[in-house]
Amino acid sequence: MRDVDDVVQESYLRLWKACAAQRIRSAKAFLFTVARHLALDHVRRNRVSPITHFGHLDGLNIIEEKAELIDEVGRRERLQLLADAIARLPDRCRDVFIRYKIQGLSRKEAATQLGLSEKTVEAHTAHAMRHCETFFRRKGVKGIFDHDTR
Repeated sequence: MRDVDDVVQESYLRLWKACAAQRIRSAKAFLFTVARHLALDHVRRNRVSPITHFGHLDGLNIIEEKAELIDEVGRRERLQLLADAIARLPDRCRDVFIRYKIQGLSRKEAATQLGLSEKTVEAHTAHAMRHCETFFRRKGVKGIFDHDTR
């Protein structure tokens, strides 16, 4: 029954604040309107996200708090972001970027494999880098390999 007490208390508090700010014609009508809105908000909130109180979460031992584990999760998330950014590149640009920046081929080797000039490889790479940077910025990531990414 704690929820009912909370609604009643919050209703009276809002009535008191409203009376202090301005004159209210019918305190009773205002009180019941506020109480109804608070109760509906409570029902909606519990329907969307029912949260059960567990007490202290420290004793649950859900996941180990190791720096290596946290770093690994962060690395995987950043790599997935990089893969998503690369997947959105135009086909030719993606091929160039993967060969030159991911596989580590020289500009000349990438150009030869793809039948392009080295200058074209350089242009596609610059385009891909700008695209990835914009993609990361939109996702709120400062740097793909930095530890301070958000």
